[in-house]
Amino acid sequence: MSKVVRLSDDEERIDAANRWILRVDEGLTEEGRAALETWLSADPQNLSEFLEAAEVWDETASLSRLADLFPQARKRTQWRPRLALAAAASVLLVLAASALLLPNFGFNGSGFDTTPTATNTLQRFETTIGEQKTVVLADGSVVVLNTNTEIDVAYTTEARVLRLVRGEIHVEVFEDPTRAFSVVAGNRIVQALGTSFSVEITQDQRIELVVTEGKVIVGVHSPDEQRGAPPPILTHLAENTVSAGQELLMGSNNEEVVPVTAEEIEVKLSWRQGSLTFSSDPLEYALAEMERYTTVKFVFIDEDLKARAVTGRFRAGDVDALLVALRLQFNITHEVSEDGRVLLSSL
Repeated sequence: MSKVVRLSDDEERIDAANRWILRVDEGLTEEGRAALETWLSADPQNLSEFLEAAEVWDETASLSRLADLFPQARKRTQWRPRLALAAAASVLLVLAASALLLPNFGFNGSGFDTTPTATNTLQRFETTIGEQKTVVLADGSVVVLNTNTEIDVAYTTEARVLRLVRGEIHVEVFEDPTRAFSVVAGNRIVQALGTSFSVEITQDQRIELVVTEGKVIVGVHSPDEQRGAPPPILTHLAENTVSAGQELLMGSNNEEVVPVTAEEIEVKLSWRQGSLTFSSDPLEYALAEMERYTTVKFVFIDEDLKARAVTGRFRAGDVDALLVALRLQFNITHEVSEDGRVLLSSL
């Protein structure tokens, strides 16, 4: 049975408006400006939805840039009551924060740890839920730990080994031809001399690898090797190499290296800037990602809401802003149960 969900014209327009907001925020090329002008001129509702999306995502700077890029759009700009509602809702959320039944949704911020890792020693670094941390290792390699992540780092004269116990990391490896850099996650090895890549142990215990620069070699770590011996030096073969702009999901039924665009990589790694970016992702997935940064749990009262496509950028862990956006953009309301769960249903 097909799992494709057909979006209505209004939903497609909202999704397109959110995509344009993201592109304007990142900076448009001349070709992009022309394409946006064409889309805005195609239907008066397009401009209205664009303005609403900019207000919901708090992208007032994008509106200013739009006015400069398209003077004719400024004449057509009319603030609708829904925009005033969004602004008023934001004020009420700030003034009445202590009165809300919602738990503390704040993002804990990030840390920067420059403690060197000594040779022939083991160090452990970890983050709590909602926390991020940047660690500079003894050789100059940089590791960014995402929320609820734990790593062990062992440096010897022969090897540089990082074991990912749980969570997600992004690594910028300092090149050292004499010592390969190995990330061990589960029974897999990701090995490089000098490159940048991300590794995540997903909720279903699969290993997701995204390479952003250079190349890495992947292999299997046997139970005997996991008892303390450093990983072997992997042989560089075409079938075990993942290059920049490629992704590999290890532990899946079909382990195949697939290409990822620069835009897709930016979305996947937006957590490094403390934000979560979604591009036509199912609401169920978006909320599961948000749950990684907070103790809040979401429950769908209306099951059909799970497939609703979400496009936008949120501050990681900012559940308040997410709930306001869901109400304004998708007519999704919420209640908070006695045990603190957020119950979602259609208006």
